[in-house]
Amino acid sequence: MTESAVPVPQKPTTADVQREERKSGGRYTLVVETHEAEMTYSRASAQLIIIDHTSVPDALRGRGIGQVLVTRAVEDARRDGFKIIPLCPFASAQFRRHAEWRDVLST
Repeated sequence: MTESAVPVPQKPTTADVQREERKSGGRYTLVVETHEAEMTYSRASAQLIIIDHTSVPDALRGRGIGQVLVTRAVEDARRDGFKIIPLCPFASAQFRRHAEWRDVLST
């Protein structure tokens, strides 16, 4: 690599996502190149969360960051035994695209 070459950052994975849990809900965050993307959720019960908002800064759009956030919630739901209501339009669209996530989708 030459001195002027800039390394391309690795594509973020669900392992890079941080989860902040509060009593009534929480959020998933992912920081890439100093920009923070987030997905918030409300907790309807111990076994049910409602994804209510996803926000990805313009600088990170088109890089699959939102999908990484939703995928992390799906992984957590499977591991921790809860279901998801994807109220947020972005999360809802992701669930429609990923039939393999139906096991954690609340009907």
